[in-house]
Amino acid sequence: MSSFCRRLKLLSDDGKKYLSDVINEDGIQAFCSYINSGKYKDIQVWLHGGGDTIDEKSKARAYELFNSSLIDESEVGTTKGLQQIHAFLFGGLYDFAGQIRTKTISKGGFTFANGDFLPQTLERIDNMPDSSLGEILNKYVEMNVAHPFMEGNGRATIIWLDLLLKNRISKMVDWSKISKEDYLSAMKSSPVDPNHIFTLIQGALTDQINEREIFYKGIDYSYYYEEIED
Repeated sequence: MSSFCRRLKLLSDDGKKYLSDVINEDGIQAFCSYINSGKYKDIQVWLHGGGDTIDEKSKARAYELFNSSLIDESEVGTTKGLQQIHAFLFGGLYDFAGQIRTKTISKGGFTFANGDFLPQTLERIDNMPDSSLGEILNKYVEMNVAHPFMEGNGRATIIWLDLLLKNRISKMVDWSKISKEDYLSAMKSSPVDPNHIFTLIQGALTDQINEREIFYKGIDYSYYYEEIED
C-alpha cells in the first residue's frame, strides 16, 4: 500500500506523512480508478464543476424537507400535498414545479393517465381510503400511474408515500433494502399486478419514523432509482 500511497502523493519522498500532505486532483482520479468505485463518473463530474444540475439542486432541497415546516403543514395523502412537495423540490428549476400536467406522457412504452382527464383521475385517487397498509400502497400505485407532473414524479411521490405511511400507520420505508432492479421491475408490473411492490415495501418497513437517516435514505434511493444506466 505504501507504493500506492506514494503514487497518490499521500506520502512524501522520505516515506513519511505530514499534516500538510493532501491528495490532489490526479490523486483522486487515480484513487477512484484503483478502488473501481461505481461513483467514479459522478466524482469526475464534480471535479470538473459539473455537479450543479437540477438533480443535485433538487436533492439538496429534498434533504431540507426534514427540518422544514412543510413536513408538518403539507396535506398528507392528497394531490395537493404531492404538489406542495414537488414545488418545494423543483421550484425555480422547472417552470412547471408543482403544476399538474395537461399533456399525455409515456415512459418505457407505458402511457400514464391521459392528460385530458387527469383532474378527474386525481380526484378519484384523493378519495381512495388510506388507513391501512394495503390501502396506502394501492393509492401509491394509482398515483404512480397518474404521474401528475411532466418530470420529477418518482422522487416527489416516494416522499409523499413515506409521509403518508408515517402519518397513518407510524411506519416508513427503509429504501436501502429494496434494490433498484427489484423496484423498477415491481413498479413496471404494478398497474396489472401490485403484489410484487406490496411485498417489497412490506418487507422494508421500519418504525424509525423520526430518524434523519431513514428520511435521507428515501431521498437517496428515489434519485438512484431514476438514474439512467449507461
